[in-house]
Amino acid sequence: MALVELVMPALGEGIMEATVLKWLKNVGDTVEEEEPILEIATDKVDSEVPAAVGGVIKEVFFKENDIAPIGSKIALIETASGAENETSVAETKEQKPEEQKEEPTNVPYVPIHASDNNLPSAGEKNNGFYSPLVLSIAKQEGIGFEELANIPGTGNEGRLSKKDLLDYLKNRTNKPVNKIAPKEEIAAPEPTPVVHFGGANTEIIEMDRMRKLIAHHMKESQNTSATVTSFAEADVTNMVMWRDKIKHDFEKREQTRITFTPMFIEVVARVIKRFPLINSSVDGDKIILKKNINIGMATALPNGNLIVPVIKNVDYLNLVGLSKAVNSFAYNARNNQLKPSDTQDGTFTITNVGSFGSLTGTPIINQPQVAILAIGTIKKRPVVIETPGGDTIGIRSMMILSLSYDHRIIDGALGSTFLSEVVKEIEAWDVHRKY
Repeated sequence: MALVELVMPALGEGIMEATVLKWLKNVGDTVEEEEPILEIATDKVDSEVPAAVGGVIKEVFFKENDIAPIGSKIALIETASGAENETSVAETKEQKPEEQKEEPTNVPYVPIHASDNNLPSAGEKNNGFYSPLVLSIAKQEGIGFEELANIPGTGNEGRLSKKDLLDYLKNRTNKPVNKIAPKEEIAAPEPTPVVHFGGANTEIIEMDRMRKLIAHHMKESQNTSATVTSFAEADVTNMVMWRDKIKHDFEKREQTRITFTPMFIEVVARVIKRFPLINSSVDGDKIILKKNINIGMATALPNGNLIVPVIKNVDYLNLVGLSKAVNSFAYNARNNQLKPSDTQDGTFTITNVGSFGSLTGTPIINQPQVAILAIGTIKKRPVVIETPGGDTIGIRSMMILSLSYDHRIIDGALGSTFLSEVVKEIEAWDVHRKY
C-alpha cells in the first residue's frame, strides 16, 4: 500500500488558485487512474481534475466552494500496487520531515524563464524551476527573474528551496524600492456605502460565480495597466468581396465556415512579427517578450458571460487552420466543452464587438497581456476614393478598429503605428488570393 498526494495542477499563466465546485468522488470511493474526481473553477474556465493514480480516496483537504492554491494538496489516494515509483507521503515525511513541511516533493514546479526550453541560461546558479511557495516569497520581497536566477540552489538537481531563498534574504544588500508592502501595513480604504434598492418595481439579481470573477479580473486590469486607446478606420471592401466570392466553395471543400475573425487574426499575427513589443507582458520593471504568438478570441456565452479561448502559434497556421480553430473554439465555448489549456498562454487578444452591431469600443486589456484589439461592425458608406485621375466618391465597406494598450511600455507612437499597419494590411487584402 502507498499513499499518493493529489495536488491542484497548474492551470495557466497568472492563475494562482481555483475554487472547488464539486467533489465527484467521496472518501472511501474507488477511482481509476485519470478518472475525474472533482470539478474546479478559475476566472477563465471550469474544469475537472483527474486522479493521478488508481486507488481509494482516503482523505480530502478542501470542501466545496473552498479556494485551493495551485500546488496545494487536495486529496490522498491509497494505491494497492505499492510500486516503487509511487510516492508515499508517510515515507517521505519520515525521511525528510523539514523538507516535506516546506515544499512537498510532488508539488509541480513552475518554470518562469522566458526561453522556450525552460533551461537556465549562462550564469544562473539554480536550475530555473521554482515551487509556488518560492514564487510567492519572491513576489512578496520584490525579487525579479534575473535576481532569482542568480541565487544558489541546494535542492534536488539544483532547485532553489525555501531555505535557500530565506538565507539569501538575510544577507541581501540591494533592497528593492518596489517591494510589496505586507498586508497589515496597507491602509484599508473607506468602504463604499452600499445603496439598497427596494420596492415593487425592482428586482435584485445575484451575480453568478463567473460574472463575479470577470468583474474582479476586469477591475484588476484597470488597476494594473496605464491604459490608452487609439482608433483607426479601415476599408475592408477587398476582404468582403473576397469572402463573398469563396465562402461557399470554402465551406464545401474544407467542411467549415470562413468568417472575418480568422482573416483578422492572420493580419494581426503578420503585423505583430514586425512589432514584437505588442506581444509581451510586464513583470515589475522587466519586460517579457513572448516568442510565440498566441491570440485569444473573446467569445460571448449564451448566458451573457465572456470567455477567451486561445489559438496557439497562429503565425504557423494558414487560413484554413485558423478557420477551423476559430469555429471549434467558438463551439466548445458555447457548449461548455473548453479545457483549461484552451484558455492559457495568450499573448494578444482580439474582441469582435462588431458582431453585436457596435461601431467600436474601448476594450479592457486581458492581463497579463499589454494590448487588445476591438473590431467594430462593417458598414457600407460613401467615402472619398483617391485615384490617379482624381478623387471620386464610392460605396465602400468601412470598419473602425480600436487598440487598447499598456502605456507603461507602449507609447502612443508604437500603439498608433501598430494599428495603422494593421489597417494597411487589411486594405491590401488580395482579392485574387487562394485560401
